[in-house]
Amino acid sequence: MNRVRVHPVIIMDDLSHAVPVAQALSEGGVPVAEITMRTPCAADAIRAIATECPDVLVGAGTVLTPAQAAEARAAGARFFVTPGFSPAVVDYCLEYAIPIFPGICTPTELEAALYKGLHVVKFFPAEPLGGAEFLKVMASPYSGVSFLPSGGITIESLPAYLALDFVVSCGCNWLAPRDAIRAGDFRGITRNAARTIAMAHSRTVAHAGG
Repeated sequence: MNRVRVHPVIIMDDLSHAVPVAQALSEGGVPVAEITMRTPCAADAIRAIATECPDVLVGAGTVLTPAQAAEARAAGARFFVTPGFSPAVVDYCLEYAIPIFPGICTPTELEAALYKGLHVVKFFPAEPLGGAEFLKVMASPYSGVSFLPSGGITIESLPAYLALDFVVSCGCNWLAPRDAIRAGDFRGITRNAARTIAMAHSRTVAHAGG
């Protein structure tokens, strides 16, 4: 994800859309898919992408319990993302050596992640908490920690996050929005990906440091 610097947060309602969405994202330059475990077909969607699109890095988002983590792992998820800091889910992922990015929004939660040996965490919900400026201030005492901001980020606010050296990747729900997936607008998803990648790697995104 650090090479691409953006990743789509995807709600999948129909299994038949999983592979076309992954292919559309990859064609636009974003070979990453975070499938949220919010719908009945989520695990099957992960399995389909893992099987049919091996070049796409597919992971599970909104993982709330070790049982969900086990389901996603069995389906082929290669990374897990959680909305909050769940010690049980973190311990499961550490046991099976699966990359886990738990959600944090305070220094206390960040230190809990550090205690578990994690140095890359999700910052959520990014925009309601104060955006890139809040993250910059909160992260300043913690050298060597990287973040995946997510939650309310728009294509307009994206550059402010990407200007921070300690931001690995931003979760973007506009890359493959739910309504576009339902409508089968896979070309539109490819265009979204290409436009976002162009912005993410633009020379105008100046690094601000930590």
